[in-house]
Parts: sequence; C-alpha cells; structure tokens
Amino acid sequence: MNIEHSRHTLAHLLAAAIKELYPEAKPTLGPAIENGFYYDFDFGVSKPSGEDALGTIEATMRKLLPLWEKFDHKVVSHTEAREYFKDNTYKLELIDDIQSSGEEITFYTCGGFTDLCRGGHSERPNKDIKAESFKLERMAGAYWRGNEKKPMLTRVYGLAFENKKGLDEFLTQREEAKKRDHRKLGKELGLFTIVDEIGPGLPLFYPKGAVLRRTIEEYITKLQERAGYVPIWIPHITKGKLYEISGHLDKYDAMYTPMRIDDEDYYLKPMNCPHFMMLYKTLPHSYRELPVRYTSTTTNYRYEKSGELSGLTRVRSLTQDDCHVFCMPEQIEKEITLMTTMIAQVYKTFGFADFWVRISLRDSKNKAKYLGEDEVWDMAENALRNVVAKTGWRFSEAEDEAAFYGPKLDFIFKDVLGRDWQLSTIQLDFNLPKRFELEYTDDTGGKSQPVVIHRAMLGSTERFMGILIEHYAGAFPTWLAPVQVKILPIADAHLAFATEVYETLLDADIRVELDTSNETLGKKIREAKTHKVPYMLVIGDQEVAGHLATLESRDKGKIGQLTIEDTVAKIAQEIKDRV
Repeated sequence: MNIEHSRHTLAHLLAAAIKELYPEAKPTLGPAIENGFYYDFDFGVSKPSGEDALGTIEATMRKLLPLWEKFDHKVVSHTEAREYFKDNTYKLELIDDIQSSGEEITFYTCGGFTDLCRGGHSERPNKDIKAESFKLERMAGAYWRGNEKKPMLTRVYGLAFENKKGLDEFLTQREEAKKRDHRKLGKELGLFTIVDEIGPGLPLFYPKGAVLRRTIEEYITKLQERAGYVPIWIPHITKGKLYEISGHLDKYDAMYTPMRIDDEDYYLKPMNCPHFMMLYKTLPHSYRELPVRYTSTTTNYRYEKSGELSGLTRVRSLTQDDCHVFCMPEQIEKEITLMTTMIAQVYKTFGFADFWVRISLRDSKNKAKYLGEDEVWDMAENALRNVVAKTGWRFSEAEDEAAFYGPKLDFIFKDVLGRDWQLSTIQLDFNLPKRFELEYTDDTGGKSQPVVIHRAMLGSTERFMGILIEHYAGAFPTWLAPVQVKILPIADAHLAFATEVYETLLDADIRVELDTSNETLGKKIREAKTHKVPYMLVIGDQEVAGHLATLESRDKGKIGQLTIEDTVAKIAQEIKDRV
C-alpha cells in the first residue's frame, strides 16, 4: 500500500462527495500532503461551514468508498478536455497550462467521478483504504493557486493514514502538541509576547524569556570560542551596493524596501554573509593564519508573509549564531568535521539526540537560479558528500534546497513528539569569495582565493527557543530554567533566614526567587510548579532551627532536608553538568 497514493485517492473521493452534496460546486486542485490531503472548491453561494457540514461530507465519502473499485485512465485532447470542463473556469486554466507545457492531458475516473489528473492513485481504493483510517479535519480559505489577486476558494483538509491506529496516534500526538504549543506556554510562563503596535513576527521577551535566550546563546558562544572561533560585530543596516555584490538584490526575495539615507539606498540586513566578507577583506591574510573563524550572534530582518508567521518558529526578526570560516581548499574537510562534531555535542546537550542530515543541492534543471559555474558546484557538492559519508550518520540528498551561492548540509532533529525540525546548517561557498574578490597569500607568495564555510548551529535563537519550549513542555532542565530555585518561607517568622538562603544561592550564580507572598505553603508550591521551577526550598521552624532547607524537586518530588551547603552543591553540580 502506497500511503501517498491513498491520500491522493481520498482527495478525489472528497471531490466526488462534494459534487454529490453541492452540485454547483467547482472542484479545482486536490493533492496529497503530509498526514493527509486537501481539495480546493469554489462553492459559490452554497458554501458549507461548521462541524456538521464536515461530518456530512465525511459520511458521504464513506458511503461512496465501497463503489470505488479501480481507476480508469484516459488520454484526451485539449478540445475534449475543455468541452468536459466547460463550466469550470479553474479546470480550463489548468488544461490550457498543461497544453502549453506539452504534457499529455489525462482524465482519471473512479466510482463514476472523473477528474483532471496526472495519476498516482490506489489500485483498489475500496480494498486499500479503510473507512476508519481517514477523517476530515477543517475548512479554510485559500487563494486560487496561492495568488492573492485571484479568487478566494474553500480548502477542505483531511487526515489519512494506513489504518485507524495510525490516525488515532496522530490525533493523540496533536492533542499533546497543543498542550505544548510554545505560543500558549510562552504566555503562561511569562517568556515572550507579540503585540500589534510593534508588528507581527517581531517578538518581545519578558525577563524570563530574556534569561532563557541569554543562557542558550552564552553556551553556544563559549563552546565556539573554546574551539577557536573569534567574535566580531556587524551593523544592522547597510548600503544596497553590498547586496549587489553578493547577489542578494538579484536572487533573494525576502528583503525589505530600502530606506533612503544621504541619497543612497540602505537595507535592513536579511543575512550576515556580505558583512563577514567585507570584514575579512579589510585585512591582509596569509595561508599561515588560515582558517579564520569569525562568529557573531546578531539579528536579521526578513519579510515573511503574515499568513506564514507563527510565534517564535517563523518570525521577521531572527537572531543567528552565525559563523563564517575562511580557509584553504585542503582545510575544508577538517573544518566541516569540527563543525559537525560541535553540532552533535550541542544538540545532545539540549536533549536532541536523534537526527539525520540532508545534503541540499541546487536544482539541476534550473541552474539559472544560482551563482557560479558547474565545476564549482560539482566540487562543493562532492566535498559535502565525502564529509557526511565518513560520519556514518543517516543522510539523504535533496535537489533545489541549496542556497543560491552554494550547497549545504541541513541537520534535521526529532523532538520528543517525533516531529522533525531543520535546525543547524553548514553551507560550502566558492562563489561569494569570488564575487567579493577575497584572497590570501599562499605558500608560493602568490594570491589565492579562500573557500568560505557558512554555519549556524541553532539556525535562529527565536525558532530554536520555540522548538525547545515545546520539546520540554516548558519544564526545562535546571541549567536552562529561567528560575532554577524558588524559596518558600512558610510564614513571616521564617523570612529572615529565607532571605539569607536566597543571597547564598545568588552568590553561587543560581537563578533564584524568594516568594514573599502572604499565601499558604500549598498555594506557593502549586504556583512554583505551575511555572515549572525545577527546585523548591521550603523554610519553616525546623529549617530555621537547624540551618536547613527542605528540598522538593519538580520532577522527583520531595527529596528531604539538606544543609544549605549541600543544597547549593547539588543544584550547582546539576547546572554545571547540564543534565
């Protein structure tokens, strides 16, 4: 059984059910997608809405399914196709496009329903597809062919799996994902917000969110500097000339409208590469000092469509732990190996041990989208293949996923819910060094062009934080938690000693809060647990008398009474070990 073919078949079945219930509806396009299928319709004035309508459509699909024995395939002429769909302007547009491309125009018929289609269906729909394995999910608006200047249609989404178990598991996982939604937890835990007055895709971070992102970025910074990467700093706007040289003005479509300063166009930077190139170019370099490893954690600004923005995982202001290594060709493999080793270490530390690598190549059928000559691209792509092959990691190759200036390695990590996220990236670039005329003095005294390796371990701080919040459901390990310990004095009489303990923990660089509210101990504990604080220290009569604290863990429950020194040592060691 081919699940993609089953999902495509269900898109046809959905269209057949719609036509039975709403004869005036005009089906347009209906592909298989991840986890299911959809079909776009022009319903005219009879547009359905609500759960009841979805239920009726779904029931009709199940009623028709037993009649769908097999698909009949027919090649038709342009004239025949237009005559059959003469009342459907959307299909007529598709037919003309197919004719212009030189492809065959094909009809597929099953259960008495005929559609314009290229194929890819279940061989025996009523045998291959189980009635309980699919479910209509929702309806939404969608512009015809994704063009906002064209008519708004109604998109009906469905879920489909090989069997009921697969569907049930997906629905359960999705409910768990809703509980972990970083937008919901970000508000509940006081981490970040997005406000209309500032703009969509431009998050603001509350103190706890700022502490979390600082902790993440400081860990990356220290790791890089220990490995020989040196920090630089670059501005957030630049003359348009820089992006003419780099090719971004010609090849990159996410740049904001320029601002006019001193009769010149300036841009908010969408990425950092050109700045790194120019900084390298300002100094003379010898082969003896290569590789030069520049790094900077800095924010970029990219225009993303409003409908594509999502909390922290898709934003318009994104902060990158960006790195560019300038090296000789013979140093490529060693430098990429260093990067892959660091990436594996970083994600193990953050709790993402399951990953694979995508070798992202250019589109071999549309080379005009990219900078550089064929031999340069072949050299770069083969270099990445060789490095990955030696690691023993799982990998695959994908065309049309490269940056416009070079191929890359994309690291795909799996979270606790089994979802894949593309995070780290390594890009190998022979083209921008040539465009910026970078050079170094080689061992013959002549001038040679360096290779540049681009690398970001987190991808972007904001997106990584969104993923991390959902991975841990906001219950971060102690080293990451914005508040690591909360001290809970039972009554006012215990506040003086609790304050001493608070200051002791502060001196040990432990992030701590002191609850001075006039609430019961039970409510204080519940409040700390709601905010997912890893440790609580209860201070009462016994603790004051013995200079102790009763330690309670968010994850392990009550630990018991410890001296203040032992408490500090235990928590500090946990933070140091990043467990």
